[in-house]
This record gives sequence, C-alpha cells and structure tokens, in this order.
Amino acid sequence: MNTLLFLGNIGTGEILVIALLALLFFGGAKIPELMRGLGKGVKSFKDGMNEIESEIKSDTKKDDEKKS
Repeated sequence: MNTLLFLGNIGTGEILVIALLALLFFGGAKIPELMRGLGKGVKSFKDGMNEIESEIKSDTKKDDEKKS
C-alpha cells in the first residue's frame, strides 16, 4: 500500500501527477525556492509548537511548586 500518513489515500501515481503539474505551473527554477520556503514555514511552526509546549511545562511546574 503506497500511501503517506498525512496524505490519506494518495498513491504514487497521484503524487507523480501532482509533481508534474507543479513543474508545469512553476517551472524548474521556482520549485527549489518554493520547497525552501515551505521548509522554513514548517520549521517555524515546529519551533512555535515547541515554545508553547515548554511554556506549558514551565507553568505546570510553577503551579506544582506553589502547591507544595
């Protein structure tokens, strides 16, 4: 079964069609720029999530210390 977890029921053929359409729309030179931007966006999102998680943990720790 050729499916990616976050893409649901999309197989290899569909991914190839999407890649071909992206190549036709954006051209070969623009695709690396788009992927770089996408990577930066994902990294920024993960950093934000990690920051929120650490804030929640520190707040929980402070609350536990106040109760003691």
